[in-house]
Amino acid sequence: DTGAGIPPDKIGRIFEAYYSTRPEGSGLGLSTARKIIGAHGGRIDVQSEPGKGAAFTIRLPRQIP
Repeated sequence: DTGAGIPPDKIGRIFEAYYSTRPEGSGLGLSTARKIIGAHGGRIDVQSEPGKGAAFTIRLPRQIP
């Protein structure tokens, strides 16, 4: 995206359930996505540069292991 990016001191927690930096956020989106992707043998990674945005990469196997 082209948002503010994720600060280095917060990036380690973004996949934790109920963790959010926004008052209106539930903190369930990324943790749920990670669980679903993991259940299919995949992974989700993030690269972020503060002030320039973040990019999430989802990798899934061709077949479920």
